[in-house]
Amino acid sequence: MRLGALFGFLSAQPHTSDLAEQARRYAGEGFDSLWMAQAIGRGFIIPDPFIALATAASVTRDIELGTAVLQLPLYHETDLAHRIFSLTQVCGERLTLGLGAGSTETDFVAFERDYAVRFKTFDASLTRLKTLLAEGRNERADLTPWQTVAGGPPLLLGSWGAGVERAASDFDGWIASAHYRTPDQVIAALGRYRAAGGRRAIVSTIQLGGDHDLGWARDTLSRFAEAGFDDAVVLLRPDGPSPAEVRALVA
Repeated sequence: MRLGALFGFLSAQPHTSDLAEQARRYAGEGFDSLWMAQAIGRGFIIPDPFIALATAASVTRDIELGTAVLQLPLYHETDLAHRIFSLTQVCGERLTLGLGAGSTETDFVAFERDYAVRFKTFDASLTRLKTLLAEGRNERADLTPWQTVAGGPPLLLGSWGAGVERAASDFDGWIASAHYRTPDQVIAALGRYRAAGGRRAIVSTIQLGGDHDLGWARDTLSRFAEAGFDDAVVLLRPDGPSPAEVRALVA
């Protein structure tokens, strides 16, 4: 099982180099991937994922870079496709995009979007986004992407419920958040995903803080590996273990 980390969770007074330093540290410790969440209005700032990933790409070479996840209903699909093409030019084949419908109403309030219809908006935006990525244009816009980025990166779905089977049939992979669910629930959903023919499976947002010792972290990561997840993505809190300590837990 590959090991990744969510980064970009900075102190209240970050230096401009903090994102780059985080990326260098995780890459230097041997992590396989770096991921950015996308959220706003949570009482603390999470940097824009496109800026953060471009920063990480500039200071690393081989590590995969991705979003876990972008809330698609918060974007205009033409603007998003343009951002994706631009970021792909920076990251190359290292870029992977996780997309979701969103789960926190405060994000939608901040963007003046309708939280109640987020799943309907997701479906409509996804159709338009896939057309723009595949063809570089639609009936309203011609983005004329560079040939090197045409088609866009792999798209993964971050979802639960019926979205697990949809991730298997309509996307390049599935991102399961472990933040609000137990390992048993996450593993049970993985069984559904594999039964539906799903390919890459990532369990994300495994939070490790002072209330989780290394034994708990080792056991949890081992369970996910034995269940068949391809990747685990941890979120290391300031009071938690170091990147080196967590990297040593996964062979």
